[in-house]
Amino acid sequence: MSLLNTALLIQDTAELAASIKDDMGMLWMLISGILVFFMQAGFFLVESGMTDSKNAVNIAMKNFLDVAVGSLAFWFIGYSLMYGSDMGGGFFHWGGFVFSQGAADLFFQTVFAATAATIVSGAIAGRTKYTTYAIFSIIMTALIYPIAGGWEWNGGWLNAEWMPAEFIDFAGSSIVHSVGGWAALVAAWMVGPRIGKFLNGKPVEMHGHNQMYATLGVFILWLGWFGFNGGSQLAWGGDDSAAASQVVLVTNLAAAAGALSALLFTWIKNGKPNLGMTLNGSLAGLVSITAGCGNMSESGAVLAGLIGGILVVLSIGFIEKTLKIDDAVGAISVHGVAGAWGTLVIGLWGVDGDTGIGLFNGGGVAQLASQAIGVLAYAVWAIVMSYIFLTILKVTCGGLRVTEAEEIAGLDISEHGTIAYPGKRQREME
Repeated sequence: MSLLNTALLIQDTAELAASIKDDMGMLWMLISGILVFFMQAGFFLVESGMTDSKNAVNIAMKNFLDVAVGSLAFWFIGYSLMYGSDMGGGFFHWGGFVFSQGAADLFFQTVFAATAATIVSGAIAGRTKYTTYAIFSIIMTALIYPIAGGWEWNGGWLNAEWMPAEFIDFAGSSIVHSVGGWAALVAAWMVGPRIGKFLNGKPVEMHGHNQMYATLGVFILWLGWFGFNGGSQLAWGGDDSAAASQVVLVTNLAAAAGALSALLFTWIKNGKPNLGMTLNGSLAGLVSITAGCGNMSESGAVLAGLIGGILVVLSIGFIEKTLKIDDAVGAISVHGVAGAWGTLVIGLWGVDGDTGIGLFNGGGVAQLASQAIGVLAYAVWAIVMSYIFLTILKVTCGGLRVTEAEEIAGLDISEHGTIAYPGKRQREME
């Protein structure tokens, strides 16, 4: 074989290997996106299981709405605002309506947008107008989430040279979860507490109607998170395969650590292990590793999850007892607080390969400063924008919540004209 033929063969082999790697990467993104899509079933089970049975249909309708309007709104305008060309100092991007760089990437990013919107649903369950929620879901997926996402994932201002270090949010602890969590905080505060939640200023525990639903939902979310974080590698093959596998591993470790720390903390604190807090602890562990899943060692992931599980228990109590805000499922704490923690922890003991970039492993304060700037920026953005749009909706839609009579009857019958458990309703009437 001549040298020319050998060179051509080597070139063809390299091109074939690159093509296979690209195809495998696209397949990995699609599979991961499908796993994240399935997380909507988990969110529905968690939210419905942790709340009253008379609102189960309403919660199902909200989750279907998030996927339906989120898919269309993000396809039509949100993706362009997130991944279009820079139109203003890395703060605002635009690529035109129905802008897309590829079907796999668009689908993967779409299910992330739906997740950000769904986070709000849980916090305001049981008393919010369906119309109001529908419009706000569109606003979240078309405007609030995608504009903020471009700040980091499209080379926005959080990657500017003037930053102390490059801001890191690998899979969205702040971009997805904190944005959703802080929006949920504003929404829960503005909508107000459920009837009977506070008695003489003290929170009353309102038990969910089916803790088995909630448990199954968390297991589904745990599974889906392997796609949420692992798919954010955006590639598969060679070193990318090893990196994505490591991301999945640390994700699992953090979830387990969060569940265990919440379980033990509530056991010691209250004398009994609490299922609801354990479930939220595992979710807090997952959120706590989402930003740093590409920049945390295995031991670092465990530590992040352990602290995240305790933080979520303390945060739920603080929001209820001190702020007097009714968060029906703990969404603000799981996604907002744990999301902020998961972003900051990279600046404490994050790594870049074998090099420490966190404060406690020789990296100095630069990374921590950048992470803090990002946390603050996403919090301010989500809180301010949510307040503006919800205020507009409050005026134009005749309020954010249903009437007292409608809330007592249940949103299933008052908002949708049907009920989830007709046999149970018949027994109550008898």
